[in-house]
Amino acid sequence: MTMSQSGGRRKPPTIHDVAREAGVSRGTVSRVLNGGHYVSPTAQEAVNAAIRRTGYVVNRHARSLITGRSDSIGFLLTEPQERFFEDPNFNVLLRGCTQALAAHDIPLLLMLAGTEDERRRITRYITAGHVDGVLLVSSHSGDPVAEQLREAGVPLVMCGKPIGVGSKVSYVAADDRDGARDMVRHLVSLGRRRIGVVTGPLDTPGGVERLAGYREVLSESGIDFDERLVVSGDYSRASGEAGAEGLLAQCPDVDAVFVASDLMAQGVLTSLERAGRRVPEDVSVGGFDDSSAALAARPQLTTIRQPYDRISAEMVRVLLAQIGGEDPAAVILPTELVKRQST
Repeated sequence: MTMSQSGGRRKPPTIHDVAREAGVSRGTVSRVLNGGHYVSPTAQEAVNAAIRRTGYVVNRHARSLITGRSDSIGFLLTEPQERFFEDPNFNVLLRGCTQALAAHDIPLLLMLAGTEDERRRITRYITAGHVDGVLLVSSHSGDPVAEQLREAGVPLVMCGKPIGVGSKVSYVAADDRDGARDMVRHLVSLGRRRIGVVTGPLDTPGGVERLAGYREVLSESGIDFDERLVVSGDYSRASGEAGAEGLLAQCPDVDAVFVASDLMAQGVLTSLERAGRRVPEDVSVGGFDDSSAALAARPQLTTIRQPYDRISAEMVRVLLAQIGGEDPAAVILPTELVKRQST
């Protein structure tokens, strides 16, 4: 045991201790710590076992001085802070990305930038090199952050198809349009014909794609599109409640509502109950996400399941590949219709 001269406390193990324990050179240990290139499987296993035995922890500050990397990733949400705490989807994505990066021993930094000033400060922080790449989880058209990061050469992966950003931007998305088609086809199969929709924000990919899927199924089913049956929301519960009130005022004969998020669908259920409409007897309600809000709703929501675990894992995989020098990539994942009591 190595003791410090001053106090008798044990010194933290060093890379030299790991090399001695593994019976390899310091250079081999260094190569293992930096990705395992040009290291035999036997040597890599010996080094990993030595790290576990010695309790060695990488000095990230020292390594960043050598590699020019921060060894951290940013999780950037360009929404007001209260939205992060209200919408369960953001927390699920954050947890999934954190777990995926933990397998690489890389910490994730949560960044909230809901105002123009906050976005300016965060952009300066990122482009100064404090993170190696960014997982951008919410982006609206006209929001300059994604384009500024791309132009600065910051590795970037967006959640959802980009809107108004250069084509060479990596993204991972659920198939929003196909999910919407599945839900509206389900409502049509129940005999519903006056199908309203509460959209997501129409400056976001999910808002645009889910509305497009809704319109496509109406057309293929021979149902005339009625603009009065379309109201917009912002993915908050309050906007779903207000949207349903608008639908009932404009079209009292509405017999189904496709809602572009489960959280908004909870608000729709509240408005329908207040108006004396039974769900699903009078009005069928379908959500989108299969978040915890779908199970908490009364009745529980029929919804479209987004594969959040796969989305998180793919975002991390694509970003790390981009940091390693690979070209941008696009990944679109399938959704699934989940039937419950609201339809």
